[in-house]
Amino acid sequence: MPTYITLLRKKAKRGDQGFPRATLAFYGPDDKKATKAVLGIFLREGDEGAIHRYFSEEKDARFKTEIQKDVVARLQEHEVRSLVMVEKIFGCPHEEGKDYPGGEACPHCPFWKDRDRFAALE
Repeated sequence: MPTYITLLRKKAKRGDQGFPRATLAFYGPDDKKATKAVLGIFLREGDEGAIHRYFSEEKDARFKTEIQKDVVARLQEHEVRSLVMVEKIFGCPHEEGKDYPGGEACPHCPFWKDRDRFAALE
């Protein structure tokens, strides 16, 4: 039986298959360890989506089987056809405007200050 991460990678590799669509991104205090995973599920065009957050301090969230298992279950539950997944760490796990003032750098994650997180995707 394939591992959960293998199932996620295969689904993401298929590309755009239409709605429902999902996004999966990982966040951490630096580019080495993800402490947060965020799954967004969008049932139709214009849908604000349902956001699911997962946290892991003890183990990298990208490799935590419990998180992968729950993500796969949610994708199956909503019959998600398309998955966009970024396995590289996409930025700071703290939320601007919630965990620190908007427009400022996160005081908890100096690694991400003045870094273009989108450049890591290239």
